Amino acid sequence: MAPISKSEEYDFLVIGGGSGGLGAARRAASRYGQKVAIVERSGRLGGTCVNVGCVPKKVCWNAASIAETIHDAAGYGFSLEEKAPFDWTAFKHKRDAYIKRLNGIYERNLDKDNVEYISAHASFVSPTEVNLQAIDGSQETKTVKAKKILIATGGYPLIPKNIPGANFGITSDGFFDLETLPKRVALVGAGYIAVELAGIFNALGSETHLFIRGETVLRKFDPMIQEVLTNHYEKIGIKIHKNSKQFTRVEKLKSGGSLVLHKEDGSQLEVDTLLWAIGRAPLVDGLSLDKVGVESDSNTGFVFVDDYQNTNVENIYALGDVCGKVELTPVAIAAGRRLAERLFGPSEFSTRKLNYENVPSVVFAHPEIGAIGYSEPEARAKFGDENVKIYKTSFIAMYYAMLENKGPTSYKLVCVGPEERVVGLHIIGLGSAEMLQGFGVAMKMGATKADFDNCVAIHPTSAEELVTMT
Repeated sequence: MAPISKSEEYDFLVIGGGSGGLGAARRAASRYGQKVAIVERSGRLGGTCVNVGCVPKKVCWNAASIAETIHDAAGYGFSLEEKAPFDWTAFKHKRDAYIKRLNGIYERNLDKDNVEYISAHASFVSPTEVNLQAIDGSQETKTVKAKKILIATGGYPLIPKNIPGANFGITSDGFFDLETLPKRVALVGAGYIAVELAGIFNALGSETHLFIRGETVLRKFDPMIQEVLTNHYEKIGIKIHKNSKQFTRVEKLKSGGSLVLHKEDGSQLEVDTLLWAIGRAPLVDGLSLDKVGVESDSNTGFVFVDDYQNTNVENIYALGDVCGKVELTPVAIAAGRRLAERLFGPSEFSTRKLNYENVPSVVFAHPEIGAIGYSEPEARAKFGDENVKIYKTSFIAMYYAMLENKGPTSYKLVCVGPEERVVGLHIIGLGSAEMLQGFGVAMKMGATKADFDNCVAIHPTSAEELVTMT
């Protein structure tokens, strides 16, 4: 890792060492021989996903799922005795070591692909010049030139500014710093981050409170998903505070360090950890975008781009979470690779761009959730009620046949037109995450209900219900 730039000028300078930036930089250098550098100010490659997002979250979800399996084991005839409670601290350190190894792998991959890694803070000087400020304490600075520049700096989680004491809480970033498992935790938010972390805390034994503004979680998902998961989370012991308004203040007790949440109705709740999951903002501070005239949303700060990731300034591009389009790691990677192909590839790639339609997404809740395409209300609004046909089913997965406590499984297909093209697929239940990828391919190819019906079912599985619905 170079502390500051080795060169004066590059063909392609990427600001941000997360998924999208890495995808673009490596493709431009390894496949098209461009002189490329990537600038990352955190000192860790991989961005949110690798360091404080998808990857360590999935490791935690795995641990929570094992805890659930241990609980279920008696139903299958196993008599298990736990000699000690779950060791969160040991688990946390082992998880951190795994992430550190991944950081090293990313750095070695850049070296292998001849991408220069610069650990520095970048800010625009002109549309073709970027100032680099070393982050190693040396105060070294250098201005470099680049023919093309990509902004791929990602985002960060928000903490309310209008609630006294809100800073006593943590965000999803802080979740991965917890050295011990809190006995009592409150999460604020109804999106997938709040839902995933609430499920992990609850499965591992924390008393879990979830504060949401409405009646259901995951309000951007199909109503079936919202209702099934909300009801199940209440059933498994998560205390959901519905129609919750903001706290008037958050108080930190001097004795013990626990937090008291003061609610508008005068009631209070004492917890050990408060976690805000109320949204994310683009990480653009310090980039000096105004100096070069890159336009962004005045309310959210998200950088404006067209379908080809162009900003309003020639030869400056942006992608990933900093644009706020579809904030998913694989989306950023795909967008980055297509941008590199369009900019530096053969002429037939000159119109390459990412299609943001029918992007599969998964929520690692308990149970898992998968979704592709339009929700039922979205489809009815776009295509008209008379053109939409819904197929749905709810059942108990075979795994629960031997268990007293049953988990839910519900599937829905949203079909449009006389050919019944599948424009929405929504699933909740065991195995949904792994199940979704293949159906994503089918929907990208324009599959119809008849195509689903013509696929021979795999029995006994939950997935077979998607090709046998009537």
